Order: sequence, then C-alpha cells, then structure tokens
Amino acid sequence: MWSLSMFSGPVLAVRAQRPGLRYACGAEITARRRLPPPRRAHVRDLRYVSGMGTDVDAFLRRLAQDLRPRANQSADVMLQRIRSGLPDLWRYEDIAALAPEETAGHVLTILDVMEHGLDVTEVETPADALELSRRFARNGLPISQLLRAYRLGHVSLLQLVQQEAARLTDDWQLINAAVMVLVDAGFEYVDRASEQVVAAYQEERDRRLQRRLLLTNEASRRIGTTLDTARTAQELADVGTDDFAELVTVDLLDCLLHDDGTCPPTSTPALRRIAQRSILGDSPDIPETPIATGRTHTYPAQSEPARALATGQPILHCVPTPGHHSVLRLPLRARGNTLGLVQFFRHRTTVAFDNDDLLLAQEIAARAAVYIDNARRYTQERTIALTLQRSLLPQGGVEQSAVETASRYLPSGSRAGVGGDWYDVIPLSGARVALVVGDVVGRGLHASATMGRLRTAVRAFADIDLMPDELLTHLDDVVIRLQREETQDDGELSATCLYAVYDSVSRVCALASAGHVLPAVATPPSAHADASVPRPVEFPEVPIGPPLGLGGLPFETAQFELPEGSLLTLYTDGLIQSRTRDVDTARTILRDVLAQAPSAPDEICDRLLAALLPSRPSDDVALLVARTLALDPGQVATLDLPSDPAAVTGARRFASDTLASWGLQELSFTTELMVSELVTNAIRYGKSPVQLRLILQSTLICEVCDASSTAPHLRRARVFDEGGRGLLLVAQLAERWGTRHVREGKVIWAEQALPCA
Repeated sequence: MWSLSMFSGPVLAVRAQRPGLRYACGAEITARRRLPPPRRAHVRDLRYVSGMGTDVDAFLRRLAQDLRPRANQSADVMLQRIRSGLPDLWRYEDIAALAPEETAGHVLTILDVMEHGLDVTEVETPADALELSRRFARNGLPISQLLRAYRLGHVSLLQLVQQEAARLTDDWQLINAAVMVLVDAGFEYVDRASEQVVAAYQEERDRRLQRRLLLTNEASRRIGTTLDTARTAQELADVGTDDFAELVTVDLLDCLLHDDGTCPPTSTPALRRIAQRSILGDSPDIPETPIATGRTHTYPAQSEPARALATGQPILHCVPTPGHHSVLRLPLRARGNTLGLVQFFRHRTTVAFDNDDLLLAQEIAARAAVYIDNARRYTQERTIALTLQRSLLPQGGVEQSAVETASRYLPSGSRAGVGGDWYDVIPLSGARVALVVGDVVGRGLHASATMGRLRTAVRAFADIDLMPDELLTHLDDVVIRLQREETQDDGELSATCLYAVYDSVSRVCALASAGHVLPAVATPPSAHADASVPRPVEFPEVPIGPPLGLGGLPFETAQFELPEGSLLTLYTDGLIQSRTRDVDTARTILRDVLAQAPSAPDEICDRLLAALLPSRPSDDVALLVARTLALDPGQVATLDLPSDPAAVTGARRFASDTLASWGLQELSFTTELMVSELVTNAIRYGKSPVQLRLILQSTLICEVCDASSTAPHLRRARVFDEGGRGLLLVAQLAERWGTRHVREGKVIWAEQALPCA
C-alpha cells in the first residue's frame, strides 16, 4: 500500500535537496521530474566501499534474500503502523480488504530491485496499488490520505531494512552505503509510482464525475414527464436505482394528497409511501422496509427520518453493519414547503455514500421535489376544476317530451388541464327544447368558472324564448363585458357556442353557430326500407358566425325540418380533432357510426367515443345526442280567431270541446278562464291574425299568438281599476306562464299540470 516516499528519515534529508519533486497534500502532485543523471553516478560510487572490499550490491542481495521469507510479516508490521496512524480508513471494507495484498506487492517489488539489481525506471507499479487509488476515489477519500498512508508504510519498511542490515553486519559504513543506494532507488520508484497512482486516482474521479453528470442529465430527462404525482415519484425512485442506490423510497406527507392540501403542525406527521424501487425487485432476501407502496405510516419522533423532515436538512448515515450500511435521507422541499422524504439505501456494495453522493442526491431530489409539487398542484387544481365543471353541467336527465337525450363529458388527459366545454338541455314552452353545446378557450379553474357564467347566461336568455341568432348576439355582449372585467393574467377570453331549438309540434329545428362546429344529423330510413339499410347522415349547410367576444358581426338562424326519430349529434371539437388524423377522416368515422348505430342515444354516445377516442383525449370533449320525438296530431288543437271580441265565446267553447275529447273535463273551468283572458287581450291590444292553440303533452299548454310584438306586463290592479286583473288571474291559475317573441309577433302561453290518474 505504500509506494510513495518509500524511505522517510534519511530520505527526507536527501529529498530536501531535490526541488524537482513537490507534493500538494490533499490534492495531487503538481510537478514531477525524474532524478538528474549526475545523482545516480554519485550513488554508484558508493556501491564499493574503499578499503573494505565488500560489494554493496552483494549486501543488498543478501538483505533481500533474508527478508523475502518474511515479506508477509513485514507487510503486517507496515499495516499495523498505518492502521494506528489512519484508523478511519478501515471503515471502508473494500480498502481494508485490498490493503494487505497491495502492501505485500510493494514489499516484493522493492525486494526484487534489491536482489536482482533491477532498474526501477522499468519496474511496473503493482496493479493492486492502482486499484487501491481507484477505491480511494470511489469512496470519495482525498488523495492526501493515500499519500499519508504511503509515508507511514515507507518509514516502517525502512526501519525493517535497517534492523535486518544491523543484524547481518556491524559495518555502519556498509550499512550507510546500502541505505543511500536504496534511497536513490526509492526516489526513482516513488517518482514513477506516484505518477501512475495519482493518474489512476484522477481517472477514476473523472469517471465518477462523468457518471454523476450523466445521472443528473438522466434525471432531468426522465423525472417530471407527466403531471401525475405518483408517476413523478416513481420516476425519482427509478432514476435513483440506476447505478447510484440499491433501494429508493419516496414518502409524501399524507395531508398534501388530500383535496385541500393543508397540513396541521405535528412532530410525527403521517406519510404515504407513494413510490419505491429496489435493484433486486421482489427478491425475498432484500433487506427492505415492510412498508408497501400506498400505505400510510409515521416515523418515531426522534428517528433520523423524522429529524430530516423537521429540520429540512439532509442526513448522510453510514453504519458498518449488515443490511443498509449507508443511507441518504433528504427532505423533498419545493417553494419553501416540505413535501415528504426520499431515502437512498446501499446494502450490497461495500462502497458507502460520500459527500459527493450527497450533493448529487440533493440536486436530483430538488428537481424531483419541484416536479412533484407541480404535479400535486396540478392534480388539486384539476380536481377542483373538474368538480366545478361537472357541478355546472346538467345532473341527470331533464324532463321534457321533445327529444330523448344522452350526453358525455370527458376531461382532457393533457397537462393543459380541464377546459371549458359544456352542454345543456333546456325545456322551452310550446313542447320545444333547446340543445346547447359550447367551448370556452383556455384551461383550468378560470375556464370552468367562465363556462359556468356563460351557461347561466344562456339559460337566462333561453327563458325569455329568444331566437337562436338573437340569443347568440346577447351572449356575445356578455363575453365582451367579461373581457373588459378580466385582467391580463387571466388571458384572452373567447368562446364558441351552438344553440339549437327543436319544436316537437312542427318538427322544425332552428339553430345558429358562434364559431362552433356544426352538428351531424342522421335521419331514419324510409318506412319501406329494409332494417339493414343505414341511416342517411348529413352535416347541415348552416352559416357559422364568428366566435363569441368579437362583437359587431351578425349571427344567422337556419331552419330545417326533421322527421321523427332523427338523431341530432352536437359535440365540441375535441371529438374530431386529433394529431393522428385529419378532421375529414374523423367526420367520416362519425358518419359511419351514426349510420349503423341503434336509435338509443346512450348507446350511440358510447359507440362514438369508442370509435373516435380509443385513448384518453388530448382535449376536453362534450357530446350530446338527441333523438327527436313528434307529437301526435291528435294532441294539438288549433283555432284561428277573427279580431272581434265576440270570438271569445267561440274560443271558450273550442277549449271546452277539445278538453272533453282528451278526457280532461276537470281542467275545463280553469282553461276556459285562461283562454277568455288571453284571447281578449290579444284581440284588444294585439294585431291580427290571432290564433289559439292547445297542446297536450306532459302538461296542458294553452297558447294565444298575435302579430303584435308588444308583450303584456303583470301588474297589481287597484280597487277601482277596470282592467289589469286578467293576466294576474292567469298567473294564479297556471303553473307557469310567459311570453315568447317570434318572427311574426308574440305568443302568450300558460301551462297546467295534468290531473293524476
């Protein structure tokens, strides 16, 4: 183990005269130069001592032959001296195991030089010496300790040689001459060996630094590929067991994984084992902890893991015992908060973690903590946004008799977060229904909240029975007003919307689009067609208006008639847009599914999603499928009325006869009162033509329309007022009543509940 400064004592005096060789203890040899040739010529003169006739080479040969049988004993003596001077080195099992062979190798090399008169410039440094220097580098030990160990060994070897020389002869002149020869040879050996040992040390250190650089780069590449907390923690464990640790465990504070993400102060916080990995896999002989992934646990208050969590400081712990002999415990901290604890264990290799390993682990853990915190925050925000999104969407089926509907909402699987897609089914007066689908540009809570505001606005405008183009115009104004209220941090506010109204009496669908994709319409095959004949599927040629928020541009309403049993499919662009196919291909798939699918809307939704979105969508998807229904002509009764007050009597009689034919005589009295008041108001304050219509569906609807756009207002009549009580009477008798404007004027309607069977 001891090739540098092979002989201290007299060697140091000679070395002081040779400035060509300098040591930088703790770092490396900074300058190296071999002995000048004249010095060797001077030593050769000492090989023959004048007047003695004794050959120094012969004496050296005799010394070597005498010491060789005791070479191992000499090495043991040297090791004892080194152990007493540097006891900490023996904590490293790999160094302690190689030291005897390495020391014996140096002893035998010097004995070969003494016995055979070898030229030390051609003697190879023992391979064990180079390997020992590499082990020093692998354990993170400074080169100064290696040089110190060499010097201690050299002193011991020189003492052994001097003792043996004194035992063989009492001629001190001969002994001194032999020592001078050995000193000269020792310098040559030291110069040559030191260069090779330090070079091997530096080469190993560079290799370790390069490996750590690669590991750091690998961590940057592999950790944080998703915004999933458990996946990110597992990526940290996977990277940590790649040529660094043999077991990695990742614990997160359990409270952070809850919806609110707040943690009460405690000395023993509950943690959840969110990820772990061992190089031995599930081998039964692995000295692992008994904590399974997903399990919640705590560490004792005075334990090292608990101390690392409490102080926020990493801990390097080495114990020379079987099992986990070296452990790195690092708190996961991000944005000033402690998230959990990552632990790196070694139990198979004898090399313990050092300070360089601690720095490397800190860098990897710091990166991973930020990614885990990002994933945690994203998960919390996504959960909140998704909860808000779902709470704002229709909860269950909406009671109406115009269509049968089924719907689906799928949040995106991308990092962008939950979007602002929505759909709605709004019952309207006169056996009609509004079908809505929209998309707010953006992601996260802001998009979900904006979606809720727009959905509320649509419902408010639908309640006053606006035409689709008029409703979108008002909705456009709402978006513009919201844009003025937004800050720059909220980003640009924009949205698309498709609003359609289906009338089950006339079977007419009226719709308008504000920058939104058009629906697909599948009509039933003809009555005489075979059952296997596919449905005709079309995408209506409807003008698409600008997205909401631009202002100043008109929207157009298109109307078309739908046979009973038609399928009206509304969706957001996430259903048909994909990185792997174009929109035309997606529309073809959609057309094929609708053409062959059964008529049940719920099953159609499932088939569409399976065909168009076999994997998790990259964008939010809102899907609404409606199968149109039509009222039987016998459930609708219409009477045209002249603009004459005398026509009120005929209207009352028409209502009474119609209710009798429907078996609703119980409602005759109240219905006649409402008809009388509504028809009187239409004739007195409206314009011709006037029409009365009775509709029987889930309720009894009474409608009176005229050509005037002036809507009546409910007011409280004073005692001596002659009018003003009719509309109040209607409001008291009806469950719901209202006014809707149409292109030709207005309609006053009132609904009554049907009597229980």
